[in-house]
Amino acid sequence: METSSSSQREKSRAPLKEVVSECVKRWFKDTLKEAKAGDINMQVLVGQMYYSGYGVPRDAHLGRVWITRASRTRSSAWKVCEKPPGYNASDSDSDELKGES
Repeated sequence: METSSSSQREKSRAPLKEVVSECVKRWFKDTLKEAKAGDINMQVLVGQMYYSGYGVPRDAHLGRVWITRASRTRSSAWKVCEKPPGYNASDSDSDELKGES
């Protein structure tokens, strides 16, 4: 038997897809703020997010802008520009080394 309060909670719960979508959008906004403040790793991440459309509409031009900005200090930024958000240069470098063996 369901009580009216638990029934109301079920009705007021947002679908998981919406919750995750909002979290991803918030992650993008937080990352963008840090990228604008000069954090190189966050600049790369923002570029990846724009390239993939993760938390923001896909925009290859803005992805290139952010990767270019990051590459001025971190030359490996271009290696990961079209990788999923969070894929970093050290991951990319180790993958390349595996292929050379």
